[in-house]
Amino acid sequence: MEIKGRVIQLLPLQTGEGKNGAWRKQEFVIETDAQYPKKICISAWGDKINESLLQVGNEINVSFDLESREYNGRWYTDVKAWRMDAVSMGDVGGSAPATVENSPRSSGPPVFNPISEDLNSSSEADNLPF
Repeated sequence: MEIKGRVIQLLPLQTGEGKNGAWRKQEFVIETDAQYPKKICISAWGDKINESLLQVGNEINVSFDLESREYNGRWYTDVKAWRMDAVSMGDVGGSAPATVENSPRSSGPPVFNPISEDLNSSSEADNLPF
């Protein structure tokens, strides 16, 4: 799974010693850029921690796994990051315009173009998108 958001909080770095050696865990909170923004706490373990990307205010794409486990009759869900990337400048400005057109000589199927003029419409007022 993948999600894009802005880092809004870094929780304290946790470290410890286990049977397999030393471990590090960094939890951080991102906020999605949607009509109804969501805040999601994600954890990164060991070499997946990228300090240069994990700065408050950075826009990042996070690839993650979801896993739930049961303990004493209650379920707990972990969101574990396995890859983080900076949002490219092309992703910041929104999506590309839907102006893909086929030429009359194209052998492919026709492509819907919501920006092109409706050929069946006689006036601008009748040109509705639905």
